[in-house]
Amino acid sequence: MTTVASAPSAAGTVRVPYADLIRFTTEVFAAHRLPPERAREAAEALCYGDAAGMDSHGLANLGRLYLPLLAEGRADPLAEPVVLADRGAAVLVDAAGALGLWQAGAAMELAAERAERYGIGLVSVRRATHFGCAGHHAARVTGRGMIGLLASNCGRQRIARPPGGAVALLGTNPWSVAAPAGELPPYVLDMSTTAVPTGRVRAAERAGRSIPEGWLAGPDGQPVTDPGAFDRGEAHLLWLGAGSGGEFKGFGLGLMVEVLAALLPGAGLGPEPDALTGDGRPSGRDDDIGVFALAIAPATLRDPGQLALDARTLFGTVLDCPPAEGSSGPVAYPGWHEARRTAESYRDGVPLAAPLLAELAEIAGRFGIRPVDADTCGEGGR
Repeated sequence: MTTVASAPSAAGTVRVPYADLIRFTTEVFAAHRLPPERAREAAEALCYGDAAGMDSHGLANLGRLYLPLLAEGRADPLAEPVVLADRGAAVLVDAAGALGLWQAGAAMELAAERAERYGIGLVSVRRATHFGCAGHHAARVTGRGMIGLLASNCGRQRIARPPGGAVALLGTNPWSVAAPAGELPPYVLDMSTTAVPTGRVRAAERAGRSIPEGWLAGPDGQPVTDPGAFDRGEAHLLWLGAGSGGEFKGFGLGLMVEVLAALLPGAGLGPEPDALTGDGRPSGRDDDIGVFALAIAPATLRDPGQLALDARTLFGTVLDCPPAEGSSGPVAYPGWHEARRTAESYRDGVPLAAPLLAELAEIAGRFGIRPVDADTCGEGGR
């Protein structure tokens, strides 16, 4: 069956066939010397952001983040990660600057392999690079009946100040936990420890939208609603819980990620003495990122059938919770909405903003690649 992609909406978006986005993105990465399998996995990780409705971590970053990383040699398309220590259930890996969109998935797969043997598998990674949506990688192991946890610091890039501090010490330090939910969509918590990731601030700037209070603050601590102030160095990112007196919780979670993802493998630390010479604005570079990949196989401890029934009870009860009066939608758990949006994107095409489509066309021309086909969606949108 062939379906016609929707025309641009009032918001200036079109639906593009998922399979063609993967084809295009794979070819772009292959043009940058990624081996075919790595290029495909990197493309799937990147396109997941747009398919699941997290476009701040999707193809908007292809030309802004990943291609510059490769062009500048800060990410090595042919890097071969090296195992530095292997203790069976725990492995230390030097990623050697491999593209994180591929390498984070490889780390989760290695963790899952060890979990099959030992019940738990930990892969601790140094010298990694930006990996996109943490939830995409963490959720890889749910198909094996496992729980996945993935966390990453930002290397020596400092974006956010500690509460009451005058200089930036930590990055957004994202983390994700994913778990099977029986026949329901997996539970996938994917979050930064700051109020929002920087990608959402920049997405608002590109769209010409103001941002809510609680995302950014100026030097005087007052709320800033102009997203462009962040890249102009006129505002800094706030922590999760800011504005309600709970910013120390977000900061504490950010430090937790720094411990697990950077201190453990010996990756670049945000809080280093050099950071203290900053002026309050973002500083440093996100080289030598640390990654914490953990897989847990519950079936080594409990009957798998009963475990699946309990998971169905847990997450099904959340879905069955009656919505409060005036609620705009059903009660759901993290990962449910993303699974619904992804299924729609596979079926009907992935929604992309018209300006982004133009950017992708420019990239296609630059590297002699057939541009994205926005005219038709193949069978099932895939």
